[in-house]
Amino acid sequence: MAVVASYSTEPLENGFRKALNLEKPEKSLIVCFGEMLIDFVPTVSDVSLAEAPGFQKAAGGAPANVAVGISRLGGRSAFVGKVGDDEFGRMLADILRENNVMDRGIRFDSHARTALAFVTLKMNGEREFMFYRNPSADMLLKESELDAELIREASVFHYGSISLIAEPTRSAHLAAMEIARKGGALLSYDPNVRLPLWPSADEARKGILSIWDEADLIKISDEEVAFLTGGDPDNDEVVMSLWHSKLKLLLITDGPKGCRYYTKSFRGRVDTISVTAIDTTGAGDAFVGGVLTQIANDLSILEDEQRLKKALRIANACGAITTTKKGAIPALPDKSTVLELLKNPPL
Repeated sequence: MAVVASYSTEPLENGFRKALNLEKPEKSLIVCFGEMLIDFVPTVSDVSLAEAPGFQKAAGGAPANVAVGISRLGGRSAFVGKVGDDEFGRMLADILRENNVMDRGIRFDSHARTALAFVTLKMNGEREFMFYRNPSADMLLKESELDAELIREASVFHYGSISLIAEPTRSAHLAAMEIARKGGALLSYDPNVRLPLWPSADEARKGILSIWDEADLIKISDEEVAFLTGGDPDNDEVVMSLWHSKLKLLLITDGPKGCRYYTKSFRGRVDTISVTAIDTTGAGDAFVGGVLTQIANDLSILEDEQRLKKALRIANACGAITTTKKGAIPALPDKSTVLELLKNPPL
């Protein structure tokens, strides 16, 4: 069920402005839980870390990326997590504040450093990671340090799987999910698989699936489908083996091919807009931010296929734009950039 994106101007000026909540005075809060760190991206592509002549530092960490992406699109977001009480940690907290992300949930650890990730870029913009976190501050968030009131305010609570790897952050993660669920939030899960951080691939698979059945919305990549199921990610039966009874929306991102969507009532594909990719870091997070910004104020989008396709077209544009610059947070688009790409896609 391929969906070909339409580029007419009328929906852009009316439908897409409304979809991005540009005309709504009140916005629902999206709380993002997990890690925030420093990405070091090589100044040139297609070299090993040892061969790189230099690195460009950029704020990153998937949940933090999503929080900033939401705010840049005009949404209301907060971040819950821990950084080191060091220069990098304070820099990251400042970046969140500069991007209008609520910082009530940030904690600082004076005994552990802010996590670092060195990213290797291939010529096509794909990347590999080397992490420094033994342990880093993001791994040490305790349940007692959670801002429960902030989490209860959430209409959407978004998280990944990296915070499940070690205690005490795992217990804090599970407690935050429970608070959010009892508060009536929609639970949004992007596993964001990073195998080098787990003891083994089997442990990663087990840990990621341990909270699978709690999520209302799940976004995964085609590669992650293959990892979790051992099957062909292009096969609908394989994808639907990941479905569970609480799930309202399952999204599969297919890189330059766009995304697929699955609900209880309908399924299909939305093509993306072709761009020249420089660095894919943060593209999936930009996509998630684009989706959550639109559904946070109107969950009925999940039950209306035409409106969902429009929302996913916007999300695809967010992801595409992010690949055209290096780094995650520096590359996340604002709403005017997204609308411009949708209105004037490259030929």
